Amino acid sequence: MLAAMLTAFANTNKENKTENKEQSKTEKKMGTIHLTKAEFLSKVANFEANPTEWKYLGDKPCIIDFYAAWCGPCKVVAPILEDLAKEYDGQIYIYKVDTEAEQELAGAFGIRSIPSILFCPMDGAPQMSMGAMPKDSFKKAIAEVLLKK
Repeated sequence: MLAAMLTAFANTNKENKTENKEQSKTEKKMGTIHLTKAEFLSKVANFEANPTEWKYLGDKPCIIDFYAAWCGPCKVVAPILEDLAKEYDGQIYIYKVDTEAEQELAGAFGIRSIPSILFCPMDGAPQMSMGAMPKDSFKKAIAEVLLKK
């Protein structure tokens, strides 16, 4: 009897693990993506090769968060951006650039205060916003600037 119960439990446990793996595969959403300067040049814009003209290289619009680990307002924005990355998965990218580690990249964009948020639509010039924003302001900018709804 005990052996039968253990066998039944083991089989149920295997089925649950398989279901959980399948669920995690389908439910896993993309989060924010940290960029180095080299990745920025290949995924967002190669401003070194073309310094006078903005040409977005991505296949989806993006938000770029220029931040620093020690920055209080950046810490407030970080979980909002993580939520938005999951909510808009497949529609936009949300990139993060550590201004301490990527000083040359931050300098190229004239980052003087953080967080600085760059909204890059597929067509047209990017738009910069400085300072922490609430989630509803991000959603409005995503709709109007990036997805043009």
